[in-house]
Parts: sequence; structure tokens; C-alpha cells
Amino acid sequence: MDSVFDELYRKYHHDVFQFLFYMVKNRELAEDLVQEVYIRVLKSYTKFEGKSSEKTWLFSIARNVAIDSFRKQKGWKQRILEKFDWSTQQIKDEYPIPEEIAIQNEEVQAIYKCLDYCTVDQRLVIVMRYIHELSISESAEALGWTESKVKTTQHRALKVLKGHMEEMKRKEGMEDEKIGVE
Repeated sequence: MDSVFDELYRKYHHDVFQFLFYMVKNRELAEDLVQEVYIRVLKSYTKFEGKSSEKTWLFSIARNVAIDSFRKQKGWKQRILEKFDWSTQQIKDEYPIPEEIAIQNEEVQAIYKCLDYCTVDQRLVIVMRYIHELSISESAEALGWTESKVKTTQHRALKVLKGHMEEMKRKEGMEDEKIGVE
């Protein structure tokens, strides 16, 4: 089990951290939640039947850990809707992290800010599909949903993102630029 666990950790810890960071938008909390994910992996690996990929299974656990964390927080719905201020975060890692990626690309930064307007389910789908590049079927399996629900949630999330990005562009006087959220 140790070598299997080490392999899972080596291959996916960064992806799991990034996923949780996008969800909770707090480095320390994301690190704590990654530890919780791997504690659950250790406890339940013997029950893993291999019906899905290990990555899908890990994201399913990470999703549940994130939702459990939101439930534990007082006022979690309001926290999800709050805007995130990058200037208050001091994050360094050997891999590019969301902040560094967003600084490199203004549109990515705008999309990241607009994620705050999505529901938790919409954010889960966007992060899984576009950041971690899971297929619709892998996302459905990780979330315990039908593929149809993933597609519908993705469509609604993209609509929310596009609407808010267009509003941001209008406020910045950039109406003529095309919004690339599709």
C-alpha cells in the first residue's frame, strides 16, 4: 500500500492541491484539505474497485472534502460569493499556481474572478473540465452525476462566466473585444 500511496501522491498531489485551491481560494486551507484527501485515500483504498481512473477517484474524494469544508464554515454560501483579492495572498510553489497563471493572462484572471459568481456545482464542473481537463464522463464519474447533468451545469456555468465577463469588459470600456469563454 505504501508504494501505491506514494505513487498516487507523486502523480496527483499538485492537481488535487490546485483543484482544492480553486475551490476554497486559500492556500493554507487547500493544503489542509489535501491532507484530508490523502487520509481518506489511506482509509478507503482497499475499497477502490478500479471502475474509474485513480485520478477520477481522487477528484471525487477532493470534491467531497471541499464540500465538507464549506459545510463546516459558518456562512459558507456568502464566502463563496465574496470576491477574491490576489494582493492579500503570498503564494509560492515550484509549479505555476493560479495567481501566476492569471497574471500572465488577463482573460484567465477575469475568468477566475468571474468563477465567484458561479454556484459550487458550476465551479466544480469548470475546474474539472477546463483546468484539470477531465472529460465529461470522467467529471460525471467524479461528481457522481449523469453526463447530462455535467453538460447542463457546464453550459450554465459558461453562460454565467460569459455574462459577467461581458459586464467587466463594459465597465472597463472594452465592449468591442470578443469574450472567449466558449
